Amino acid sequence: MQGSISLSFSTPAISRSDPARFLVAGVGVTPEGVSFSRLQGQALRFCVRKFAGVGRSPHLVSSRKLCKKTLAAVTDNGSTGKGFDYDLVIIGAGVGGHGAALHAVEKGLKTAIIEGDVIGGTCVNRGCVPSKALLAVSGRMHELQSEDHLKSMGLQVLNHSYDRQGVADHANNLASKIRSNLTNSLKALGVDILTGVGTIVGTQKVKYGKVGTVDKEVTAKDILIATGSVPFVPNGIEVDGKTVFTSDQALKLEWVPEWIAIVGSGYIGLEFSDVYTALGSEVTFVEALDQLMPGFDPEIGKLAQRILINPRKIDFHTGVFAKKITPAREGKPVQIELIDAKTKEPKDMLEVDAALIATGRAPFTKGLGLESVVNVTTQRGFVPVDERMQVIDTNGNPVPHLYCIGDANGKMMLAHAASAQGISVIETICGKVHVLNHLSIPAACFTHPEISMVGLTEPQAREKAEKEGFEVFVAKTSFKANTKALAENEGEGLAKLIYRPDNGEILGVHILGLHAADLIHEASNAIAMGTRIQDIKFAVHAHPTLSEVLDELFKAAKVTAGISRSVDEPVAV
Repeated sequence: MQGSISLSFSTPAISRSDPARFLVAGVGVTPEGVSFSRLQGQALRFCVRKFAGVGRSPHLVSSRKLCKKTLAAVTDNGSTGKGFDYDLVIIGAGVGGHGAALHAVEKGLKTAIIEGDVIGGTCVNRGCVPSKALLAVSGRMHELQSEDHLKSMGLQVLNHSYDRQGVADHANNLASKIRSNLTNSLKALGVDILTGVGTIVGTQKVKYGKVGTVDKEVTAKDILIATGSVPFVPNGIEVDGKTVFTSDQALKLEWVPEWIAIVGSGYIGLEFSDVYTALGSEVTFVEALDQLMPGFDPEIGKLAQRILINPRKIDFHTGVFAKKITPAREGKPVQIELIDAKTKEPKDMLEVDAALIATGRAPFTKGLGLESVVNVTTQRGFVPVDERMQVIDTNGNPVPHLYCIGDANGKMMLAHAASAQGISVIETICGKVHVLNHLSIPAACFTHPEISMVGLTEPQAREKAEKEGFEVFVAKTSFKANTKALAENEGEGLAKLIYRPDNGEILGVHILGLHAADLIHEASNAIAMGTRIQDIKFAVHAHPTLSEVLDELFKAAKVTAGISRSVDEPVAV
């Protein structure tokens, strides 16, 4: 499907302040209902200025040619090379596949995306998006339930309650809206959406189709696997979707149990504990490792337990496995048999109203045809890839024209990581080899308050330092020293910087506090750009803002190296 954007032509006066209107050869063009990406928007604004007479020059004719090419790239899904139906076929239309498709069109590649379920994948339909809607509700409920917090600000709330169906509808409506936005953006750019389950049947050939229909085949110069993941359910756990369920069912919020056990205390488990306690449930964590939140920096984990676990109606069992979980039936509650994680001896029996299985996610790669067609052996379902996301075969060699991103390769199971990997692959396909620095990709847990992180934890950094022979220093700053946090009466929190004092390299940043998920990006961008602490100390932050937490953090670091790059002289404006 090429040139699928419908353009209406007229000759009204052009407003230069309206970036959605532009002139081509003197004709006013209005692309109706089209959402442009950042690069496309910049290109179109350039065309607006040139054809509206802004900055006329002897080079206007060549500018017209350039803008015609730009318009073609925006409104056309490229043109494929000889012998292929497409330049790129993407299997999976989640956040990773969607990001890759948009970038591919920007690069002029004729692109198709195969989806057997719904556009948006796990993140939009059963993950990040609907969970944030529930967490938005839980944040407000926690605030309303904190009488001391409100009193200190002179507020009194006599009654507060919630409508369960209204909360569930909020989450469902948000997912539907974002799914529609993603679908429309693909269609607007001319990406062909092929409905069905995709399977690789040749080096550069994919078939797709639905059950009960005849499969169709397409060829592509390059194929990108972006099939995502599904909830992982350990052996011995019986999921009925009603009283024993995964995050997929929990997000529907069909009921709010009085007492719920959450198996696993990672991101998913912790966020759902925030939701359920806000809605009145008692929560019991079941964690196989010796401490809660094992993936977090230990210091942040301890503080999170003090703020997010201890004051709430939450208890926990650590160092235990849920050997068997039986759903509620015949008047009996959900039964959970606990055994010692090390000795495997029986420990306890829990009887609760419901159990949420939050034990991580497994790659959704079965049936892709990798083993039989391209000699690729998955590792626990994960597709092996190199640093450029190119698939590796059983002999350790890159498979030509085949790439894999996101949860399916297991490098970093985050939606935005999948999108970044997809963009990186497109750059490589187009001749500019790009290697993504995964240590610069931030992560966040949207509890109240939030937790965010980027780079290494302190134990990881010290292990690396011992191997490579350098020192590690740690700097910290508290939200209690931040004016904006105190104005919100949200002084609980900590920001932690792990760095090298000899050269100012940022090894890791961890934040627990108000809007931590937003604050982390200054640190992640610094790592991505290679910015050193001695340089970022000169950055100016508005006062009073939460961003000053990071400002104080970087200024607290003791770096022995001087400024790593020149600082421009100030310019009077």
